[in-house]
Amino acid sequence: MESAPTRPEPRRVRLDHQQVRVLAHPLRMRLVGALRVNGPATATRLAELLDTNTGATSYHLRQLAEVGMVVEDPDLGTGRQRFWRAAHEVTQWEASDYDDDPDARAAIEWIEADYIRFFSHHAERWAARRHEWSPAWRDAFGMGDFFMRIPADRLEAIKAEVFAVFERHRDETDPDDPDAELVQLYLAAFPLSPVLPPTEEKP
Repeated sequence: MESAPTRPEPRRVRLDHQQVRVLAHPLRMRLVGALRVNGPATATRLAELLDTNTGATSYHLRQLAEVGMVVEDPDLGTGRQRFWRAAHEVTQWEASDYDDDPDARAAIEWIEADYIRFFSHHAERWAARRHEWSPAWRDAFGMGDFFMRIPADRLEAIKAEVFAVFERHRDETDPDDPDAELVQLYLAAFPLSPVLPPTEEKP
């Protein structure tokens, strides 16, 4: 019995200092996201999707290309028409990666804050239109939380395991299933009392 073909491992990037500084821009973040979700596109098409102008998308695509966040797709381009695609499917970083570079640290803090703003806006839009979805999808979507007292290394292990579950279900699902929808899963972990410092070690 032949085994089912496996999908290639998602192309990942661990943001270096230059990439994080270039990516910390609202339109550039949206350009990378649009290319990851919708696939290759021209600057004109991206301008239509993001409600901006072609000059702006062309300029910022070139800035992203200089640091390897997007690349041209020569198989799709014809004549003067240039198609761009995201160079990676997954972006990774640790906040401490940039502790030695104030500009990069400020950039990653902006990116994380923008991510929180996007999540909040996304959740509000879903809440306003959830009545348009079937009961099965309304039950499947949603949020929850869980409290525990654990050390940092175990929290890192939980995050890695959860992402592995996400990837397994993605790889085992037929994207052409007529019952499938494009969904976005979030994973967040915060201190329960963010205004309090970590527990001091006892002597």
